[in-house]
Amino acid sequence: MPIKVLDKHTIDLIAAGEVVERPASVVKELVENALDAGATQIQVEIRGGGIGLILVTDDGNGIPAGEVELAFERHATSKIKSQDDLHNIQSLGFRGEALPSIAAVARVEILTRAEGDEAGTSVTLENDVVTARRAQSRNRGTTVTVHDLFRRVPARLKFLKSVHTETARVANIVSQYALAYPEVAFDLAVDGKPNLRTAGRGKLLETIIEIYGATLAAKMLTVTGGGGEWSGGQEKADAGITVAGMVGAPGLERAGRDYLSFFINRRWVSSRLLSYAVEEAYTGLLMAGRHPVAVLNVTLPPAEVDVNIHPAKSEVKFRNESDVFRAVQRAVRRTLVAQMPVPQINEPVASFTPTLPRREAAAVLPLALSGDTVTAGPATPLLAALPVLRVVGQVLNSYIVAEGPDGLYLIDQHAAHERVRLDSLQRERARGKPEVQGLLEPSTLDLTPRQDALMKSILPSLAGYGFGLESFGDRSYLVRTVPALVAGDDWPSMLRELLDSLSGGARSGWEEKTVNSIACHGAVRAGQVLSLEEMRALVRQLEQAAIPHTCPHGRPTIVRLSAARLEREFGRS
Repeated sequence: MPIKVLDKHTIDLIAAGEVVERPASVVKELVENALDAGATQIQVEIRGGGIGLILVTDDGNGIPAGEVELAFERHATSKIKSQDDLHNIQSLGFRGEALPSIAAVARVEILTRAEGDEAGTSVTLENDVVTARRAQSRNRGTTVTVHDLFRRVPARLKFLKSVHTETARVANIVSQYALAYPEVAFDLAVDGKPNLRTAGRGKLLETIIEIYGATLAAKMLTVTGGGGEWSGGQEKADAGITVAGMVGAPGLERAGRDYLSFFINRRWVSSRLLSYAVEEAYTGLLMAGRHPVAVLNVTLPPAEVDVNIHPAKSEVKFRNESDVFRAVQRAVRRTLVAQMPVPQINEPVASFTPTLPRREAAAVLPLALSGDTVTAGPATPLLAALPVLRVVGQVLNSYIVAEGPDGLYLIDQHAAHERVRLDSLQRERARGKPEVQGLLEPSTLDLTPRQDALMKSILPSLAGYGFGLESFGDRSYLVRTVPALVAGDDWPSMLRELLDSLSGGARSGWEEKTVNSIACHGAVRAGQVLSLEEMRALVRQLEQAAIPHTCPHGRPTIVRLSAARLEREFGRS
């Protein structure tokens, strides 16, 4: 279909004009254009977080020589003709606003060649005006180069995050469309170095391995069979809705929803409805506050979904939300029930044996702070400090029962241990000498493209917590030391979840998130049986905490039942 300017009535029906908010917005529009052009290979290169340079190359259909300048006219598009087409959109782009919006805030060069043209056409635009045009050799396809983004609107630069954060956003865009189109080979380079590369062989699982790593991919389940491609392993609903993709097995969980990827007719979207549907399918299979991993494409008739409700086309509206919700929830739940691995019975953890003299004040938990013991003698009185408690036992393998001078205390063992670990970590930071544990053999930490971009921004600061990391190839790091506090814990998961929690947010709060993550990972869990010595040690250390009544997340660590209340309940008062 040739490019033409839409009529005014159709333009008026289109949602608010496209706004180029950040480099990732530009990459998204150019990648979508390449996919609409039938590209099988897409190369993306950025420098300076995309502010200095964005280059997107594809092997798609290209633009005929006589239509190149027209492509930069606002509302000029080859994807729809009239208002009637707005109800049957089958392409990713359709407004004809991407290229002119980009050219309005940057210097743009385009080199393109369509099938049948003798040579390619190169056009340069400055200030929305074509400044150069020439014939140039090129195979079929298009290359768009964007220089000095926002150089004409410097005020918009103030709203951008750090270079590393903007890079992470771009990496996420490319990652999502690589998941949506596993048959397309994607290549992302950041500041001259490779960041992501997918083979484009049409296997969703292969793409998941490239983006998330083999460890996570090994725990993915196909909805509901086949090799994971959109063309196979599909779950069909009565309403003409098809659900395909992969979801994580129970036990594969994350702290946030960043690992939920949804595509509507292969368009990457953000949808609370779909998130809720997937999480409903995991009811009873995940811990509270944890979220699953999913890569799902929902196919339905274009007339059943409105993609024209958001300037960035990132949100959609369904005609029958209940049908879509039910189709996704049932498909995921059926997959989990049919393919869920049989739980394994693990060997019990060896019982704790004290290594210090058997004084209550000097006992140390097996997961307690390395080298951090509580000296004998009374604690320094602090505001709202705990009284000396006598441990009585454990309830529900989650709560320590203790007796105090003024009643009965119930202590949440996980929350209490988080508080103890946090206090010790903060003392180490104040001393400027974190206790570290060298690994017997260096360990390799593999990250996703988005995680890698964020890691580069905090790598020097992580050394202050005891992490000895160095770059080790593309998106890999060699780990030589870790904080002694987490040496026996799953510190790779802790680091990945920390990076996920930083994604898209301000860097100002990352140190608080770091110490909280270290404190939480490795703390004794609810349901974990503790010996009397372990419970005593934890209570003694909690008594020494400056803020003993809450965990790092603000939850209470301790609940008191007063002696007066006990006497009333038993009719003694």
